[in-house]
Amino acid sequence: MHSTDHAPLAPTWQTRPNMPGLLGFIALLAVSVPVFWVGFLSLGRAWATAEYSHGPLIPLISLYLFLRELRRSPPPAETVTDRWPGVVVIGIGLAIAILGNLVLIPDIVTYGFIIWVGGVVLTVFGWQRGKQHQLPVLHLVFMLPLPQFLYWKLSIFLQTVSSQLGVWFVSQAGVSVFLDGNIIDLGVYKLQVAEACSGLRYLFPILSFSYLFAILYRGPMWHKAVLLLSAAPLTVLMNSFRIGVIGILVNSYGIEQAEGFLHFFEGWVIFLACVGLLFLLAVGLQRLAPNPLSLAEAIDLDFQGFGGILSRIVGIKASAAMFVATALTLVVTTSWLLIKPADPVPVPRDPFTLYPNSISGWSAIREKLDPAVEQVLGADDYINATFASTDEAASVNFFVAFYKKQTEGTGIHSPEVCLPVGGWEVYSIDPYQVSMPHTIYGTFDLNRAVIEKGTLRQLVYYWFEQRGKRFTNDYLAKASVLYDGLSMGRTDGAMVRFVTPIEPGEDEAAADARLQRFMAESLPRLPRFVPE
Repeated sequence: MHSTDHAPLAPTWQTRPNMPGLLGFIALLAVSVPVFWVGFLSLGRAWATAEYSHGPLIPLISLYLFLRELRRSPPPAETVTDRWPGVVVIGIGLAIAILGNLVLIPDIVTYGFIIWVGGVVLTVFGWQRGKQHQLPVLHLVFMLPLPQFLYWKLSIFLQTVSSQLGVWFVSQAGVSVFLDGNIIDLGVYKLQVAEACSGLRYLFPILSFSYLFAILYRGPMWHKAVLLLSAAPLTVLMNSFRIGVIGILVNSYGIEQAEGFLHFFEGWVIFLACVGLLFLLAVGLQRLAPNPLSLAEAIDLDFQGFGGILSRIVGIKASAAMFVATALTLVVTTSWLLIKPADPVPVPRDPFTLYPNSISGWSAIREKLDPAVEQVLGADDYINATFASTDEAASVNFFVAFYKKQTEGTGIHSPEVCLPVGGWEVYSIDPYQVSMPHTIYGTFDLNRAVIEKGTLRQLVYYWFEQRGKRFTNDYLAKASVLYDGLSMGRTDGAMVRFVTPIEPGEDEAAADARLQRFMAESLPRLPRFVPE
C-alpha cells in the first residue's frame, strides 16, 4: 500500500475519443464472458448468503480505488512499449479459468478472472504504469467466497474463540456460566453458539473495509499495517461481546431475548461498531504522529473529478498487444465452447437405504440427522446407523456421507470440524494403519481419534474415500478431486467414519479391536454404495 499524503491532483486534460481502441476494449470484455460465466453465477449464489452479502459492493469499491489512483496520475504516454507482459498475465488468467471449468469448480474460475483483470490493466497501461494500479484489482479478492473446507475450519475456530470470550464477558457480569463445547450453560437456559454466530458474516466485510481504510489513510506505512491487521481481532472481540450481552439478557429476562435481541444487535450494528472502532484507532494513531492530522484530513474520501476520469475510457489507444489479447481470449473462448465436455454421467451406485441392517450378528438402528445438520452436510446420500451385537461390549456407529460431485461449493469436510459443535474435545488424533486382508481395501491408513466429553470417551476412525483411493488429509482429498476431475471426469467421493464408546474400565486396544471386527464385516459391502 502506498501513501497518498497530500498528493497533488493530476492536471486536467481533454480526452479525445479513440474508436478503434474503445471498440477493441469492449470486444475484449465481451469475448471473455463465456469463459468466466460459471464463476459469475457462483458469485451470485454466494452473494445471496449472509456471509457474503457485501460482495456486490466490492467491485464498486475497487472501481473507486482505481479512479482515485488514476485521478492523481498524469495522462498516459503517447507511446507505450511494455504492454506485452499484460498479455501474458491475461493468458495465465484464461488458463486458470479453463482449468476451473474443466474440473467444475467455479471458485477457480473466479480466481482466474481476477488475474485476467490484472492482465487487462497491464495491457491497457503498460507494465510500468499498470503495476501501480494493482491494489484495486487485489481488492476484488474480498468478493470471493472462501473454499468450503477453509470456510468450515475458520467458522468452527471462530465459534470456539467467540464462545470462550462470550462466556468470559458473561462471567464478568457476575453470572454463573459454564461452557460445554459451543454450548453456553446458564443453568436454567442453554445457548448454542451456532455457525451463524461465528462472526464470519462480519469478518469478511470488515476485512474489506480495513483494506480500503488502510489505502485511504494518510500516514506512515506502519499505521496502515496496524489498521489492516486490527480488523480480524476487532471483529472477533465485538462478536464475542454480542454473544456475552445475549447471555446476560437471557439469564436476566428469559430465553426469548436470544432471538429478538440477537436479530437487532447483529448485522449492521456490529458492522458499524467495528467501523467506528477503526476510526477511533485511526484517531489514536494520528495522536502518535509528529504532525497529527484531523480525521477528515487523515482519511482521503474526496470524490471530486471522478466523472471526468471515468470518461478517459473512450481514449483507450488501439495497440497490437490489445489486438493479440482480444484474439487470444476469443480463441480460448471459442475453443472452450466447441470442446466443452458433456456433464459426467453419474457413477452407478446403490442408495444407502439398501445397506443391510443386519451384518454377521450385528443389528442396526438407523437415525436421521437433524434437518439443519443435513443442510450443512450437503451430502447427496448418507447412512447414520448404530450397530450392536450381543457378543460385543459396546455398539459401533457407522456413518458415511456420499457426494455425487465435490464441486460448486459442495463436498466433504473433516469430522474435526463437527466435533467441537457437539461439545466433544479431541484428546488425540493420529494416522493409524489397519489391515483388512479379506477385502479390496487391504492395508490402508486412516485417522484415529480419541474424543472426550466430560467423563465420556469415544474412539473414532475416519478417512476420505475418493474413487478407489483413501486419504487421511482433507487438503489432499481436495487436490485429488482436481486431478481425477481432469483425468477421470469424476469428482464423487465420501467421508467414512466409525465410532465406538470406550467403556469405563476398558482400554483403547479393546475398542480398537471392536471397531476393526465390525469394519472387517461391513467394508466389503461399501463399494456398492461408494463406487471405486
